[in-house]
Amino acid sequence: MALKISFKEVEFGVGDRIRVIQKVKEADGKVRESAFEGMVISVKGREPGKTFVVRRIGEGGVGIERIFPLSLPTIEKIVVVKRGIEGVRRAKLYYTRTKAPTEVDMIYKKAAARGKFKVSHKVGP
Repeated sequence: MALKISFKEVEFGVGDRIRVIQKVKEADGKVRESAFEGMVISVKGREPGKTFVVRRIGEGGVGIERIFPLSLPTIEKIVVVKRGIEGVRRAKLYYTRTKAPTEVDMIYKKAAARGKFKVSHKVGP
């Protein structure tokens, strides 16, 4: 199970908040860019068929998830908005579906506090 994935020299992982920018072709032939921003909750598969799932909270508090194949030709770029991999201890974050957004942020705050207060054990006098 992978925690990190790379796409065109951009490395992101499970727990990161990313913005996926895609090219969308409309009915009249115009091409526009569409952005989907959310938290990566899982990375699946091996190299030719690797996918990642991005979840965001939409209008009315409804959760929206999209599955992006890494080899999708319409993905133009991926921007990492906020790193969260230091607070992640699992490969799949499906448990965040039942949590409120503030509770998910508390997970990362607790992880940051754990990193600051490392305990060193000394042996002897």
